[in-house]
Amino acid sequence: MHKLDRYVGNAVLVAILAVLGVISGLALLFAFIDQLSDLQDGYTLKDALIYVGLTAPRRIYDVLPMSALIGCLVGLGSLASNSELTVMRAAGVSLMRIVWSVMQPLLLLMVIGLAIAEYVAPWTESMAQAHRSMAQSAGKAQSSKHGLWHRQGQEYIHINTVQPNGLLLGVTRYKFNEQRQLQVVSFARQASFQEGTWLLEDIVYTHLEARSSSVNQAEKEQWDVALKPELLNTVVMDPDALPITGLWSYTRYLSEQGLNAKNYLLAFWSKVLQPVVTAMLVLMAISFVFGPLRSVTLGQRVFTGVVVGFVFKIVQDLLGPASMVFNFPPLLAVLLPAGICAFIGLWLLRRAG
Repeated sequence: MHKLDRYVGNAVLVAILAVLGVISGLALLFAFIDQLSDLQDGYTLKDALIYVGLTAPRRIYDVLPMSALIGCLVGLGSLASNSELTVMRAAGVSLMRIVWSVMQPLLLLMVIGLAIAEYVAPWTESMAQAHRSMAQSAGKAQSSKHGLWHRQGQEYIHINTVQPNGLLLGVTRYKFNEQRQLQVVSFARQASFQEGTWLLEDIVYTHLEARSSSVNQAEKEQWDVALKPELLNTVVMDPDALPITGLWSYTRYLSEQGLNAKNYLLAFWSKVLQPVVTAMLVLMAISFVFGPLRSVTLGQRVFTGVVVGFVFKIVQDLLGPASMVFNFPPLLAVLLPAGICAFIGLWLLRRAG
């Protein structure tokens, strides 16, 4: 049986890796084409290539579920086309045993995927964002077009660039009173995290009064803010590019600040449950091979996998924002499509068995 497990598992694993390479290549190509519209004097073609290359781990992780679905249809379908699955069944191999043979290499892929999502992709994504931001701002410390916004209490903060080493460039702070009137605007050339606190450098303050304003400067000043370098690395990136631990800590931080954390909570559950979602898609793919797609051509299997994968992705993308609009749990938005796939897969496998 172990030889059979290896044979089936290798056939499926090779097919999944081949499909993963094709889909990842297309994703990187489309990402590069998208960057061409942002080319300017500071942001060159070389910078765009570096940015796309650094975001490759995150894009590979994103397409892993669809690659597993199509790859399983191709790999297991090729065994069905050669009547090898029929011979296995005639020899007394149960359907559940074949399912387990397919799931074994998938478990390895899911572990590797989680490691990429937790340790590799966030680091490379942070480098990509910092490199692009610096290139697009042409080395300037202050830029209104690029950077990120954050709010803490009555203070709104704009940071032009967050470098991977924790250095902030171009920190603009807008302080409001309880009546939402702007009181003070300050701009610091840079900020560094030293001995547990932020140190602002080269600061210019503008104090706004009812009929006048005044400007003063300071070389250095301590900045008391709850944002730590770890949280700032979280803020500067999109939720989908963050590690699971970063998403969880930032979700708690937003909740403590009274801010809406559903977007990050949705990304958290999507990453935590991606192995489950991938397994349910593969289960449905296996049921297709033993059911409706048993005697069709390879092209028809690939087409079916692409259609099912895109429909699944569209449903996921619709349910995520819908959970925020209609106020139902983000966990349900992640589990519902996977549950439907599991139901279809189990129902078809039961009929085939």
